[in-house]
Amino acid sequence: MGPFGFAVFFVVIEFWQAVNGSRCNVYKGKWVYDASYPLYNFTDCPFILEQFNCQHNGRPDHLYQKFRWQPTACTLPRFNGRDFLQRFRGKRIMFVGDSLSSNQWLSLVCLLRKSAPHAKYTFQRIGGLSTFSFPAYRISIMLSRNAFLVDIVNGKHGRVLKLNSIGGGQLWKGIDVLIFDTWHWWLHTGRKQPWDYVQDNNVTHKDMNRTVAYEKALRTWARWVNLNVDPAKTKVFFQGVSPDHMNSKDWVDRTANTCVGEIRPLLSGEYLAGPHPAQVILNKVLRSVSKPVHLLDITGLSQLRKDGHPSVFGYRGRHAIDCTHWCLPGVPDTWNELLFAALIQT
Repeated sequence: MGPFGFAVFFVVIEFWQAVNGSRCNVYKGKWVYDASYPLYNFTDCPFILEQFNCQHNGRPDHLYQKFRWQPTACTLPRFNGRDFLQRFRGKRIMFVGDSLSSNQWLSLVCLLRKSAPHAKYTFQRIGGLSTFSFPAYRISIMLSRNAFLVDIVNGKHGRVLKLNSIGGGQLWKGIDVLIFDTWHWWLHTGRKQPWDYVQDNNVTHKDMNRTVAYEKALRTWARWVNLNVDPAKTKVFFQGVSPDHMNSKDWVDRTANTCVGEIRPLLSGEYLAGPHPAQVILNKVLRSVSKPVHLLDITGLSQLRKDGHPSVFGYRGRHAIDCTHWCLPGVPDTWNELLFAALIQT
């Protein structure tokens, strides 16, 4: 038995949940209106970053906060923060990835803070590592900002993205729960590109096909998991690919161009653009991992939430349209409900 009181005995690519005696795929379902949502308000959580704090930034509508994910054949357990704190007393939970990891990490911090409003907490940021702790429970919820998972190093001629090097993994060893994420930074070019060259084994390129580079980096991460994770001590998740809504053709809306002005989700259960290409690559790589890795398959259900982005109510307001990140409270709270369900069922 592992430290959470359960045995790890199979590799999970898609998480199948047993609820009330039935088995269902919790990632297949639809969004339904629920007046009891959101699970917290932005005023309950002073840690929300400006770019995610849509209500504080003047977003006038609230309907997007009132939807709950309903699986087709079962009910997703409501997030129970006190239960979470008790179950993971003395544990360390770390999100590793880009700003979408930050979105989910802050959501979890807010959910736990709402559940234990009188519990003392500490918050510390050292370099790229942020740690939120509840001393009474000896639990730490950490965020390690690492947009590519593999290394970027300074070389003689500039910054080099090394697809086969993962020195940052030293920080991940011994963590009780790891939740990884990478995708969006792989497409950045120009000033937003944080590297000058990309190195694949011993060959250095000025650039290369980004999806090819993405897959090579994921395979380096997969090897790290196979070599370094003890399933009896560490539980590994991958967040999946969070979709953006910059092109309304993806959901066939001729009245819009981006997510701006969207106030309700797609309720049909289908996203006409189909599977996300990066998720297809991720699924392929996950099948090669010999250690248990649990996919939080958030892509499909998040594709339906064209309404959940900051749009013009994020960082810099109307000077920058954000159809990539998510308002808090909002969609990442559902990701954490899925995470909680996975942790208590497996």
